[in-house]
Amino acid sequence: MTRFVEGADRRQTMLLPDQVDDYVTEENPVRAVDAFVDALDLAALGFEGVAPERTGRPAYHPATLLKIYIYGYLNRIPSSRRLERETQRNLELIWLTGKLTPDFKTIADFRKDNGPAIRAACRQFVLLCRKLGLLTEATVAVDGSKFKAVNNRDKNFTPYKLQKRIEQIEASIARYLAAMETADRHDDEVLKAKSGRLKEKIAALREQVQRLRDMEPAVRDAPDQQLSLTDPDARSMATSGRGTGMVGYNVQSAVDTKHHLIVAHEVINVGNDRAQLSTMATQAREAMGQETLTVIADRGYFDGEEIVACDQAGMTPLVPKPMTSGAKADGRFGKQDFIYLPEQDAYRCPAGQTMKWWFNPQGSPHSGLTLGDMKESSGWLLGDGMHRAEPMMVLF
Repeated sequence: MTRFVEGADRRQTMLLPDQVDDYVTEENPVRAVDAFVDALDLAALGFEGVAPERTGRPAYHPATLLKIYIYGYLNRIPSSRRLERETQRNLELIWLTGKLTPDFKTIADFRKDNGPAIRAACRQFVLLCRKLGLLTEATVAVDGSKFKAVNNRDKNFTPYKLQKRIEQIEASIARYLAAMETADRHDDEVLKAKSGRLKEKIAALREQVQRLRDMEPAVRDAPDQQLSLTDPDARSMATSGRGTGMVGYNVQSAVDTKHHLIVAHEVINVGNDRAQLSTMATQAREAMGQETLTVIADRGYFDGEEIVACDQAGMTPLVPKPMTSGAKADGRFGKQDFIYLPEQDAYRCPAGQTMKWWFNPQGSPHSGLTLGDMKESSGWLLGDGMHRAEPMMVLF
């Protein structure tokens, strides 16, 4: 082993053992987690178990479990079982918890029983960021992320799914009955044994059909006519690909554009983001303490009512408009290729020609309306004097 860096002898007795505080450096972010949680008034935030019971086994302090939860969030360790393992081998968690190793059930129950209190702790963190001057930029970016639930698609039911599932099972029963009838017409012992197995399968399928029929009233009476057996809060959400829907949640987040801090979040069960712009923008503005706010989002958030709501609330939304026209696919120009000239009340086409309003389909006069108002107009006059009827298919 010469000329190599040698490790310590595991059997060597140490006269001056290491301190737990030596496990992490002074610049380690885990020290910020420790200081932040120790400064919180956990009882005022609504955490359970802050005051210990006089009898029974001593419990873990909520501050210890909150530190574990925050550490897992910062290091992308959401599983309570993985957090339990990390408390036994991760030097940062050993330092953070003082060598405490709560089991995964304790960690999971803490997360389940203190949901509102954990959200309140997140708000305290946002307020701390405001005091430190980290949220001075009045600009946020909003986006949604899909998270798959424990409930799989076979345990999620709608009236349509129930009907299709019942039809599939009844078709299977019909096939088994036909096969059993064929087996009964023969005296072969093998076929007779097969007939017995078919009878068992048919009985099991009929029980399954009965369970599905018993489930129909609960599905029909649900607010959105949807029922999830494993995770009741999860909902089936459509995705961009055909037949690729998932059962889960849509988590909305508003992020500060300068320091990339999440200032507001919300969990919904809707598969699209179209109706979430004003809601997330309002939450972000309140969390940041800003009077005005610029909100950046992708095309999935484009909705006229949401944009108007943001504008009326004093917020500026920057959302690109979806390109829903089929003009490009057909080799034609789209509306975005035509420039409106308000001084002339006309459009300029890509060839540089001016298109003026000429008449509407009913032949009524202009009536003082602008081109922006005349969405139903179908007669235009080009700059070269040539009249084209119904060019709105090209424009819009």
